[in-house]
Amino acid sequence: MISLNKAKPYEIPKLLIWNAWKAVKARGGSCGVDKETIEQFEARLSRNLYKIWNRLSSGSYMPPAVQRVEIPKRDGRKRPLGIPTVSDRVAQAVVKQQLEPMLEKRFHTSSFGYRPHKSAHGAIAQARVNCWKYKWVVDVDIKESFDNMPHAQLMKAVEHVTDNPWVKLYTRRWLTAEIAMPDGKRVIPEKGTPQGGIISPLLANLFLHYAHDWWMQKQFPAIPFERYADDILLHCKTKAQAMFVLEFLKQRLQSCGLEVHPEKTKVVCCEARGKQREGEIYQFDFLGYTFRRRVAKDKHGERFTGFLPAISKRARKEIVQEIRSWHLHRWVGGTVEEMAEKYDPKIQGWLNYYGKFYRSEMNFLWEVLRNRLMQWFRHQFKKMKGYRSRVYDAVDKLRQEKPRLFAHWRYALENKVE
Repeated sequence: MISLNKAKPYEIPKLLIWNAWKAVKARGGSCGVDKETIEQFEARLSRNLYKIWNRLSSGSYMPPAVQRVEIPKRDGRKRPLGIPTVSDRVAQAVVKQQLEPMLEKRFHTSSFGYRPHKSAHGAIAQARVNCWKYKWVVDVDIKESFDNMPHAQLMKAVEHVTDNPWVKLYTRRWLTAEIAMPDGKRVIPEKGTPQGGIISPLLANLFLHYAHDWWMQKQFPAIPFERYADDILLHCKTKAQAMFVLEFLKQRLQSCGLEVHPEKTKVVCCEARGKQREGEIYQFDFLGYTFRRRVAKDKHGERFTGFLPAISKRARKEIVQEIRSWHLHRWVGGTVEEMAEKYDPKIQGWLNYYGKFYRSEMNFLWEVLRNRLMQWFRHQFKKMKGYRSRVYDAVDKLRQEKPRLFAHWRYALENKVE
């Protein structure tokens, strides 16, 4: 909205600034290049929020540099993240409040990532249904999409969905804000939007909406899909159709400055029955779950074979590594209640996410936890050392006496699972 006040050309309600601050505070996060923490920002809250409002309203707001940090990836490479300052996160949240409602009206129902009232579980549930209906899946992975989106095309998408002048102005400035590299150098990005910023996921979703969702709906309306950020599943009736669509999608994304990952993208057969043919792929990973043939029971207790999701081998391995890193057997001097207070929120989080589908595949993790508790008992009570049956019984007794101590025990109690 444009103001008639020449000193303040943009009419930005102060309530937007306040709501943006509340969102930033709730989210938390590290400090940026100015080393100012959320607590330090809040100590001078009125002054800081007024400064942001004043500069945004006058058109003089210039984003500070984004601090680049590198997070190790599973394949040994590093994922670049950009950490804005606290004040810049507030400013980004202001623009997000203005832009997001407009985009939600346009976004495809099969886009699940970084959206209100959408979730990874929703994408997995829809993929499960579509894998029953269609025999082939194209598992698409876009290579470094956040880092490669062309600014000109991204701004064209922004201008297509809004005529708000200050939204367009500050979005353009954030795209070209300096990046403070780990070695101290400052660079101006020529493409991409930094992962880690509040506005970045929304902009990435907007870009991929036109690069993929809108295009698929126009070119291949009969092919359902799920997209969560840059992870995409396309469902096809035949392998030939899957290969055809994949080739066209590669060309489409290339025209948008993006590239399909050649190793992570594959065509998968989703047949739940029949002999597996040599050379075909019969499973894929999506959002931490592995989809493959599994035996399950229907609501009548009858067994059937379906193409179903369950926690992936990679996710299980990472969880086991984390459990081992807790060194529970060294929990000397502390009580088991204190142990649960520290680690149960993590266990509950795993159960909430990976236990949504085919929960029995998580039993292996609960055995790992049981073994760690047994080691703790051995260290706490030396008389049990060497007597596995005694230690096993001690853990069982603890579970019976305190069945709500750990998340998986609570679940078993509430659902009568042995």
